[in-house]
Amino acid sequence: MATLKPFAALRPKPELAAQICELPYDVMSSEEARVMAAGKPLSFLHVSKPEIDLPAGTDLYSSEVYAKGRANFASLIALGALKPDEKPNFYLYRQIIGGHTQVGLVAAASCEEYLANIIKKHEFTRPDKEDDRVRHIEALNSQTGPVFLTYRAVAAFDAFTAKKIAETPAVDFTGKDGVRHTSWPISSAEDIRFVEAQFAQIPFLYIADGHHRSAAAGRVFKSRNGAGHSGQFLAVIFPHNQMQISPYNRVLKDLNGLTPDALLAKLAAVFDIKPGGSPKPARKHELALFIGGKWSTLTFKPQFTATQDPIEGLDVTLLQKQILAPVFGIDDPRTSKKINFVGGIRGTAELEKLVNSGEYACAFSMFPTSIEDLMQIADAGGIMPPKSTWFEPKLRDAMFCHMI
Repeated sequence: MATLKPFAALRPKPELAAQICELPYDVMSSEEARVMAAGKPLSFLHVSKPEIDLPAGTDLYSSEVYAKGRANFASLIALGALKPDEKPNFYLYRQIIGGHTQVGLVAAASCEEYLANIIKKHEFTRPDKEDDRVRHIEALNSQTGPVFLTYRAVAAFDAFTAKKIAETPAVDFTGKDGVRHTSWPISSAEDIRFVEAQFAQIPFLYIADGHHRSAAAGRVFKSRNGAGHSGQFLAVIFPHNQMQISPYNRVLKDLNGLTPDALLAKLAAVFDIKPGGSPKPARKHELALFIGGKWSTLTFKPQFTATQDPIEGLDVTLLQKQILAPVFGIDDPRTSKKINFVGGIRGTAELEKLVNSGEYACAFSMFPTSIEDLMQIADAGGIMPPKSTWFEPKLRDAMFCHMI
């Protein structure tokens, strides 16, 4: 069962939400954050990326960075820009991007259930990134960036959600990137009991995005040993059939000593190649290659996809094992300097730009991993390869803060 609890969120004043709420800390560099927050004293980047208020070159993991974040967070609260709710609520959080809409439940999820794998993982985490989030949570005594969870959709809860979002929202704004963010509190005792009962029947939740945030939350909970800790962490939980996964594309620095013709000859042993295809693959096991100013469609030959193992059948696994390692010499994509990753939200035009500039030699445009594959792998206790999924739109920091 999934134990979700209401909580008294620290939320932005509705009229200030557009000025405060920001993209997650880990989708931008310090330099990009500095530009984004320029002239915006209420921007939450002053809390989530506090190095922007310190001299350039400051060590990102120095104590003064976390202290600055704590001071900036306290300032937003003292100004009344962020205000705590008087009593615990659940919340609904709707995002609209283009023609896509997703509505998630904002709740306090159980640290114990995360540690017990009732909240299932599908990625490894990096200790340095975990350490950073632990220190950030400890400095603020709060989780300000939610973990993005999913679950297998339930019709009764879908109907409840549809009724609630027909009401007047508490917060409604559109970001500069065109994503609309809307929220509603769920505050009546009857509705809170309904939400709790619905999720008590759901056996597992799945982490879609936020493995480092959830791991850090679990570590803080364990370190406090239940003292001075709610035992919960901030999460937004979406039904699986509303999830939108974008591809995570690959760009390669060089051809590992091969000519373009020699590379294509090696690729032909693994793929059926169709020159002049679309830059966007149409189905699983289909990729697109951009090299020499032209796109080609690559389809894995059947002998490479004939597996019952859900991890081995992922396109990112097949590309790594059959091409990136043996042909490009990239044994570990997490550490290699010969490869970079481009979230699908940037589009295939970004791949063309990077290759045409000469910065990269070629690009692979991927078909997105499905949410069904993700859940199947998590159910089996498997770990997906790095950079397998890119979830869009991103949840905004400071829409809801959870004081632990």
